[in-house]
Amino acid sequence: MSSQSAAKLRSRYVEQVASELEENRRRQEELAKKIELLKQEEALLSDILNLAERYEGFADASRLPEQAQDEPAVAKAKRRSAAGATTQRSTPSSTAPAGTRTKSGAERKSPRPLLGDLLMELLAGHAEPRSAKELRDELLEKDPSRSPTPQVVRNTLESLVAKGRVQRHKQQRSVMYTLVESADAG
Repeated sequence: MSSQSAAKLRSRYVEQVASELEENRRRQEELAKKIELLKQEEALLSDILNLAERYEGFADASRLPEQAQDEPAVAKAKRRSAAGATTQRSTPSSTAPAGTRTKSGAERKSPRPLLGDLLMELLAGHAEPRSAKELRDELLEKDPSRSPTPQVVRNTLESLVAKGRVQRHKQQRSVMYTLVESADAG
């Protein structure tokens, strides 16, 4: 083999390896983005499951959002997440008031407030409509230990809109939210 053909061969190998390395890095970036999206989806699904568990005890199904009225779907979601939920969530469901006793008779600690409750609290402090970004920023200031993604905040607000607890306003290209005044509050 001549030195010229060896140089061509080496050049081809270098080009091929460089190309494969570039493709590998591109795929790594792609997968990192997918992982981030999956983490956001996991947070959202966890919030939805918490809401489903919270409203499970209501006898009046008309007060529930349409999706949660389907009892078998809630039961399926619980069964699917039962294995993961026992290791991931150590806080009890917030269906019972803080300080109540569990079935085993043990005293319950105060559960972490739900994101929807925190957002409603923030909305109650403002007379004017607020954007999801403003509410998220205010939440991060108030409780730095909670850091929901902007998408989780928007989805939670839309869930509250569906339940009739929050009202959505469109102002030009922005979506703003206000607390719905209850009839017995006036």
